[in-house]
Amino acid sequence: MKHNGLTLGVLGGMGPAATAEFQRLLAVKAPAGCDQEHPRMIVYSHTITPDRTTFLLGKGPDPEPYLLDGMLTLEKWGADRLAVTCNTAHHFIDKFIAEGLIHVPVIHIIDETIRSCRERSPQGAWLTATLGTMKTGLYQDHGAASGYRFRIPSPEMQERIHAVTDMVKAGKQQEAGARFRQIVEELWQDERIPVVCACTELPVAYQQAGLPADMGISSLEALADGCIRELYKPL
Repeated sequence: MKHNGLTLGVLGGMGPAATAEFQRLLAVKAPAGCDQEHPRMIVYSHTITPDRTTFLLGKGPDPEPYLLDGMLTLEKWGADRLAVTCNTAHHFIDKFIAEGLIHVPVIHIIDETIRSCRERSPQGAWLTATLGTMKTGLYQDHGAASGYRFRIPSPEMQERIHAVTDMVKAGKQQEAGARFRQIVEELWQDERIPVVCACTELPVAYQQAGLPADMGISSLEALADGCIRELYKPL
């Protein structure tokens, strides 16, 4: 199937493993029969962007100018649609959109993940994410706006979940999987509903954990689905 000719600009590097997994998902999900039918894509692995959560917790430099520069650079390079493979970054991206600073449409990872949640688990899901994403209320606010229920882990559990994301960023994927499996099994003792991996490192940990595929909802996969839908729809 031929794509519609739009060029996708991907702002990644937050972190690199998540960006690589996103590209793999796009390649697998594209309804393509040859190279030429896969979507055109520009990937900017902007790894120097300061950590989003560290800033939001008042402990590090502001990533906002780096994120805006990355998105505007992709626009300048010819991107017709933008996708950002970091959930926490969308706290800043929502601001850019509201202020009219970005001039091409953003395929929004939060909205795409909630869409996937509605389809996969209408009764609700556990929300697992970085401390930064949890603090901003991104998923809680977007979910509430559309009437979707997220179960929120305890503050102590949120600290442990955030540590898993750091392990993936450090290349400790097997250890991250083992830790995440323990966390998820504890959550399921309370209520056995799917777990939303609302940090783009967490789907990597979930895969390593050996947990049931149908009980994990990946924000990376949801973003990939949204991009495929956008890049193959008639213009």
